[in-house]
Amino acid sequence: MRVIINCAMSADGKIALPSRVQIKISNEDDMKRVHLLRNECDAVLVGINTILSDNPKLTVKEKYVKNPKNPLRVVVDSKCRTPGNANVLDRSAETLVVVAEGFSKQMGDAEVVECGKGRIDLKKLLKILEKKGVKKLLVEGGSTVIWSFLNEKLADELMVFVGPAVIGGKGSLTLAGGEGAKCFEEIIPLKLIDVKRIGDGVLLHYRVVK
Repeated sequence: MRVIINCAMSADGKIALPSRVQIKISNEDDMKRVHLLRNECDAVLVGINTILSDNPKLTVKEKYVKNPKNPLRVVVDSKCRTPGNANVLDRSAETLVVVAEGFSKQMGDAEVVECGKGRIDLKKLLKILEKKGVKKLLVEGGSTVIWSFLNEKLADELMVFVGPAVIGGKGSLTLAGGEGAKCFEEIIPLKLIDVKRIGDGVLLHYRVVK
């Protein structure tokens, strides 16, 4: 399976305000790129914090793509906290809610699967997705999920749109959160594949070195 991480950040590496409120960083040209990318993928994955803070629909808009093909929406939600009125449960596309053992419950028409004790076992999850025919997975956040995929060496590519703004804030979320590297040997090495100007921003395309 090919796993692509895609996200947008400010020039100082932030993905949200200090209050953790999500803001739009991508410009219109980058939004079109993101929706074209979603249309090419079999599944798009986010963590529960992204659902709670941003409430994304995770579908492909016809505004950007003609005859769009919506990917499977995957929510990493260990304690099954996805609200019943979340946009990912709106029936416009299939949804898979992944929870830890013992936290399974009915979530509308969404499929709920237990995967791991206490926290989600991402390697096991990828095997589950492969059985569902997922060959290309798009990971869109948030910062903890992105760090987990990178740290466990499960991602193949990292695409980062850098917007022309500075957010600041000591506690503002960065692209990769989680525990982070404890020493130099634990940092995640990347190889730059391409740099592209998109409107007033820049797209950095990396391959994750494993």
